[in-house]
Amino acid sequence: MSCIPLAVVAFSVAYNQNKQLIGEHGLMPCKNYLNSVKRYVGGKIGMAALAYTPSVLWFMSWSDMDANLDGIALVGMALSGFVLLTGMANMIIMVTLWVLYHSLVNVGQLWYSFGWESQLLETGFLAIFLCPVWSLSQVPRRCPPSLVCIWTFRWLIVRIMLGAGLIKIRGDKCWRDLTCMDYHYETQPVPNPMSYYMHRSPWWFHRFETLSNHFIELIVPFFTFLGRRMCIVNGAIQILFQVVLIVSGNLSFLNWLTIVPSLACFDDASLGFLFRSGSGAKKTVLEIQNEDAAGRTVKPNRGMLIRRVVNISVGVLIGFLSVPVVMNLLSSRQVMNTSFDPLRIVNTYGAFGSITKERTEVIFQGTLSPDPKDPEAVWEEYQFLCKPGDIYRRPCLISPYHYRLDWLMWFAAFQTYEQSEWVIHIAGRLLSNDSSVLSLLDHNPFHGRDPPRWVRGEHFRYKFSQPGSANAAQGKWWIRKRIGLYFPAVDLEGLRGYFQSRNWPHPHIPTHRS
Repeated sequence: MSCIPLAVVAFSVAYNQNKQLIGEHGLMPCKNYLNSVKRYVGGKIGMAALAYTPSVLWFMSWSDMDANLDGIALVGMALSGFVLLTGMANMIIMVTLWVLYHSLVNVGQLWYSFGWESQLLETGFLAIFLCPVWSLSQVPRRCPPSLVCIWTFRWLIVRIMLGAGLIKIRGDKCWRDLTCMDYHYETQPVPNPMSYYMHRSPWWFHRFETLSNHFIELIVPFFTFLGRRMCIVNGAIQILFQVVLIVSGNLSFLNWLTIVPSLACFDDASLGFLFRSGSGAKKTVLEIQNEDAAGRTVKPNRGMLIRRVVNISVGVLIGFLSVPVVMNLLSSRQVMNTSFDPLRIVNTYGAFGSITKERTEVIFQGTLSPDPKDPEAVWEEYQFLCKPGDIYRRPCLISPYHYRLDWLMWFAAFQTYEQSEWVIHIAGRLLSNDSSVLSLLDHNPFHGRDPPRWVRGEHFRYKFSQPGSANAAQGKWWIRKRIGLYFPAVDLEGLRGYFQSRNWPHPHIPTHRS
C-alpha cells in the first residue's frame, strides 16, 4: 500500500488538469475519443468497446463530461486519502482505486502516454492482493502478505530496472561511451534547481554516474535471486538510486513509485527499526511471529484457503503475462513503456533510451499589433508553470506533482508543429484569452487587457548559465539563443479552416475584433 501517497498525487493532478486537457472543452476531449472508439467497434457500447478502452466513463452520462472527470478524481482522492491517513485498506477500496485510475488513463490519450501511468496501475493491481477482502486493519492477523505477492513486487522492480538499463545500452551511443550524463541534467524534460549545479559536475563524475547507472540497472537487479542478504542489498541500492534521481530532476512521481516495489526486497526483521517499540503495528507483527515460532498458528478456515488459491492464481497470471514482456527485454528491437494486455497488469518499462544533446524550447508570444510583420510590433511572452521560459526564473521543484502540458512541450520542442498539432490548438485558445488553457500557464501577458491579435511560436536553444559567471550574477539561470520561428504568426480568422478541418471548435472572436 506504499503506492497510496502517489495515488493521492495522481488523482490530484487529474482533478486540477483533466478538464483543461480532456474535458468538455479540453485540448483533446475524451468524449470525442470515446465516440471514435464507439464508431471503430461498430457503433455500440458493449464488451468490444470496454475491451478496447476499459473505463467507467462508458457507463456514465456524457452530458457533462467535466463533472464525470471531476467525480472520478475526487472519489479517488478521498479513498486514497483515507488509506493514507488511517493506514488501513481492503480489496474493495484498492480495486475501486485501480478501476478509477484505469478509467482516466485509458481516455487520457497523449496526456496520459507516460510510462509511470502503467507502472502505477501495475503497482496498484499487485497491492490489491496484500489486503483483506472486507476488514480494515493496519496489520490483519488472518491475512498476512503472501510470499507470492511479495515476489510479484520483486519481479516488478527487476523488470523496471532491466528495462531501463537495456534500452539505454541498445539506444543512444552516449550511454556506451559514458557521456550521456554530460547532457542529461540540462536537457531532461523539467530540470529542478539541483539539475543546474549537477550539470556542472566534473567530467569524471559524469562518467562515474553513467557507469553506476549501468551497474544499478543491469547487474544489481539479479541480486534479488541470490538470497535474503543480497535481496536486501538490491532494495537498498535501488531506493538510494531513486532518491538521487528525485533530488536531481522533476520526473513526476516515477522515481517515488519505483521505490515501492523496492521495499518488497526487505523482510520484517530488516525493517523493524523503522517502528517504535510497543507501537500497534510492530506489537501485532511480533505477536504473530511469536505464535508462528511456537507452532500456535491459526488453523486455516475456508476463507484463508480460498485466499491461498487466489494468491497462487495471481502468481500464475503474472507469470503468463510476463512472457511477452521478457521476450521484449531479450529482443534487439526492445520497446519501452508498452502494455501487451488492455488492463496493463504486466508492462514493459524504460527511460531515456536516447538523450537530447541540446535543449530547445517553444516560446509562445502574442502581440496587439494589427500587423505581425511590423518591426515596431511588441511581442510579449507567455510563461508556463514549470518548463523553462523566462531566463531569470529559477527551475521549479514540483516532484512528485506533475504538469502534463509542460512535459509535452518538451517533446514538441524537438518536433515540428505539424507533428504536434495541439500546439496550434493552444495558440488559437490564447488568441481568445481562453481561461481553460490559461489556467495551465503561469503568466498571461494580456491578463486584464484585450486578447492578442496574433500569436506565434518562437524556437530557442537554452543552456544553463555558468555558476559564478557574470550571467549568473545578473540572476540568469539560463542563456538562450533564438533558432527561428517554430510556427508563424496566426490570428483567429486565419485559423478558422485549420480548426474546422480537425473538428476543433473555433475559439470565440472577441467583440472588439468583429
